[in-house]
Amino acid sequence: MAKQTVRQQARVRARQARAKVRQEQAKRDRRLAKWGEQVAVALAERDAAVVDYEQRAGRALRSLIEQEGLSTQEALGWCGTDTLSGREAYRLIRGVVGEDEGGSGDEDQGQGGGTARC
Repeated sequence: MAKQTVRQQARVRARQARAKVRQEQAKRDRRLAKWGEQVAVALAERDAAVVDYEQRAGRALRSLIEQEGLSTQEALGWCGTDTLSGREAYRLIRGVVGEDEGGSGDEDQGQGGGTARC
């Protein structure tokens, strides 16, 4: 009879230990999910900010080229940065053209007035 009682007690302790492990794992999963969510939100906010800043830069470049009649290289000279290439300037301007026309930014180079000079 004593053997059976010892076995039952051992089973109860094992179940309790497993329950405690499951509870701790559930707490850890909630912490991990919270951190993962914070990373995802921060990255989405960063991406939205980058899009906004690139659109602002594209609009300003487009104004230099179209309204002021500058070539792309002249416009880049007025930007005071050596890191912006003609190709990057074109990408920024093209994004604005796509935004202005309600498109996806995949328009032909000839559309959008002075953007063909990029």
